[in-house]
Amino acid sequence: MQVILKEDILNLGYKDDVVTVKSGYGRNYLIPQGKAVIATPSALKMLAENMKQRAHKLEKIKNDAKELAAKLEGVSLTIGAKTSSTGKIFGSVNNIQIAEALEKAGYEVDRKVIFIKESVKEVGAYKAILKLHKEVSVEIPFEVVAE
Repeated sequence: MQVILKEDILNLGYKDDVVTVKSGYGRNYLIPQGKAVIATPSALKMLAENMKQRAHKLEKIKNDAKELAAKLEGVSLTIGAKTSSTGKIFGSVNNIQIAEALEKAGYEVDRKVIFIKESVKEVGAYKAILKLHKEVSVEIPFEVVAE
């Protein structure tokens, strides 16, 4: 079943992408939640016309994402966390703390675009990926230290 995505969905696609999904996933989750519509010929024509009209706006958004990625290229973060005597963190460090640390450093980044590959439960050095645009992403190293 082919659907047109109405919003970005992790590990599936980005807004206005035409993707193939299993019928149950499309009919029972994506379409009722308003995250996708069925890719009928008329819907595909409307998508093509909308994309043609928004091409200039999308180019500006992509250029803004590239600018932000260039600014973030050399950034390294230090995040303080309460730890036990063995170096284990009480809880874990997630994308919210990274977004707050970036905001303190002067960069406005939405927490929804920040992804951490492994769970951060100990003091040490890690990397977070910021997916600023479907074609622009940047890797930010961060270190977790004991408070």
